[in-house]
Amino acid sequence: MRQVVQTDGRIKCWGRVLEAGGKYLRVVLLEDGETVHNAFFDRHFRETENES
Repeated sequence: MRQVVQTDGRIKCWGRVLEAGGKYLRVVLLEDGETVHNAFFDRHFRETENES
């Protein structure tokens, strides 16, 4: 749904998981774009918020 590259090169990605009641999952990838650093449901994410 959204993807943001942090200043340290890590990539934050968000997606909606319908099977989890429509919650948004944030996955943080390392610089290689494949290795998962962290993943969690982001209860503060809104589809309309500005990227920062």
